Amino acid sequence: MIDSRRSSPPWWRASVHADRRPFLIGRNRIQAAFRAHFAGDDFVEVDTATLQVSPGNEAHLHAFQTEAIGHDGSAVPLYLHTSPEFACKKLLAAGETKITCFAHVYRNRERGPLHHPEFTMLEWYRVGASYERLMQDCADLIALAARTAGTQQFAFGGKTVDPFAEPERISVADAFARHAGIDLLATIGADGSTDRNALLKQVQAAGIRVADDDTWADLFSRVIVEKVEPNLGNGRVTILDRYPVAEAALARPCADDPRVAERFEVYACGVELANAFGELTDPAEQRRRFDAEMAEKQRVYGETYPLDEDFLEALQAMPEASGIALGFDRLVMLATGALRIDQVIWAPVAETHLG
Repeated sequence: MIDSRRSSPPWWRASVHADRRPFLIGRNRIQAAFRAHFAGDDFVEVDTATLQVSPGNEAHLHAFQTEAIGHDGSAVPLYLHTSPEFACKKLLAAGETKITCFAHVYRNRERGPLHHPEFTMLEWYRVGASYERLMQDCADLIALAARTAGTQQFAFGGKTVDPFAEPERISVADAFARHAGIDLLATIGADGSTDRNALLKQVQAAGIRVADDDTWADLFSRVIVEKVEPNLGNGRVTILDRYPVAEAALARPCADDPRVAERFEVYACGVELANAFGELTDPAEQRRRFDAEMAEKQRVYGETYPLDEDFLEALQAMPEASGIALGFDRLVMLATGALRIDQVIWAPVAETHLG
């Protein structure tokens, strides 16, 4: 039966596939180039299980849930992971020192030009390396993607980027000051605690709409979305660095300022491409942060996800490391000139029509 609610021809129509195929072949070439690049740097490629006892513990990420049925008919809840991060860090605890992983990951409530419910995350980890080393990794991979695709320029959403130019690096606090006139660090205590009212006054003065029940984190996100992100990755790649500790649940604090953490994100053409951490290895602090994230998830969405106790135990054995997650499909989009993420996914998830 033909679905009359479908807004466009299905991806498997020969004419549609013919239009998508150059992007898909470009994807394969970029993936092969990346694998060769990592192999040349003595990385070991790993493959992690999709089913996990916890999909991740970030308040605003939504997972797909399923269950494992035992021989006795009993059911145990499992989740499709939102990232291979927990499994990769367990491998670091097991003794691996340089690993990379192309993982299919799953996020519910996400679909659009830059979002897909199932997509490919490229993650890599370096034991004993600073998180600044990952910044150079990102610059190298972005340039490699462009060379492989045969392009000199990325373009998306009215912005362009030279993928071979040295990236701009700016702290979150400097970006808030430059683009919104907000003194962010004045709203963060020496212990990383946040002052909602202090930020609220500045956000209102910047002309940003707020809601009565906005938390400090909500206000922070409003500024990022409305004032900061539109100015990132225009002309050259931007590295947005040193996030507040409250916005870096898996990153260790910066040695020179405990209010901020070793976390950066990478932007090109206003598109977020990667998220990196100097990894937190304190299991007690990690548990505290996860509990806070899940309390916020309960407040906003009325649900929580379990903690991966095995992961928290593994942190005790995990060495100092830095790690990063890169949205592989998004980078392929920019390198090949695709306009939507589903154009660079070989067999996109079927669209559902709810309600």
